[in-house]
Amino acid sequence: MSALALSLKNAVIRYGRMTAVDGLSLELRPGEALGLVGESGCGKTSVARAIAGLQPLSSGELAIGGEVLGSSTAVRRRDLQRKVQLLFQDPASSLSPRLTVGALMAEPLKIRRTYSAESWARIAALAESIGLGKQLLPRYPHQLSGGQAQRVALVRAIAAEPSIIVADEPTAGLDISVQGELLNLLRSLRDRLQLSYLFISHNLNVVGRVTDRVAIMYLGQIVECGGTRQLFSSPAHPYTQALLSSNLTVDAQRRGDRIVLKGELPSPHEPPPGCRFHGRCPVARAVCATTQPRLETVSDGRAVACHFPVETGVVQAMTG
Repeated sequence: MSALALSLKNAVIRYGRMTAVDGLSLELRPGEALGLVGESGCGKTSVARAIAGLQPLSSGELAIGGEVLGSSTAVRRRDLQRKVQLLFQDPASSLSPRLTVGALMAEPLKIRRTYSAESWARIAALAESIGLGKQLLPRYPHQLSGGQAQRVALVRAIAAEPSIIVADEPTAGLDISVQGELLNLLRSLRDRLQLSYLFISHNLNVVGRVTDRVAIMYLGQIVECGGTRQLFSSPAHPYTQALLSSNLTVDAQRRGDRIVLKGELPSPHEPPPGCRFHGRCPVARAVCATTQPRLETVSDGRAVACHFPVETGVVQAMTG
């Protein structure tokens, strides 16, 4: 059995006294697209930054391709970290306004000291295959559309020859038609280049379309993780149910009654004791306020952190 593309074990990320990520474990399989979903402030971007090497773990373990970074030499850590590349929410802000499109695409090759006529030809051919023709090479980032800028950022990421792409809200701010084109492109490149994706998004329709599995995050922790179709059709955690019930869809058959959560998202500076969701949970009991549930595998194979995971098909009953 091949090694996992990436794994996090008991990861903790602190900013001063605030714990943004608390004991999170996550696995990404080779060639898999994994969605990471949750409300703003739950710690998703902190996870992405840690995986990409932009934010150190306060504690825990990060492994890429089966190798633990903490036990590797500094040179080996850099080599492993290069296997992970980021796609940012605002692609234009990740592109230097002083460089042309051609120079931006060549920059990763020059940084790695692998730039040559052969390597440039490979990247230029890739760029043209995804809609970045030669006429765009002399342009600057401000002369590009949002979709073109995201394609340039994607070419830069692939130029580093990664095995993992961490996409943090890559379709945000794009027109619907452009979103569809980008998602089709990401799926095509995944198959062609044998990439693994960690896909972070608030857009549940996007996540449902491009991922194999989904991990639901709440206040720094994973509360449910399972196959995308399985989790979307029959969520087991009350928070997952509420999150999915708020999803907008034009398909009338997929609409259900919306579950409106009471109260506000607790502060990560002072998370509540016990289950962090208990103060907003419609099915919480006394034990939920005192004992934190562990993320455990249930009968259908998914992992759920809940003392009383909801049975399939109870969404309407909970709201009645």
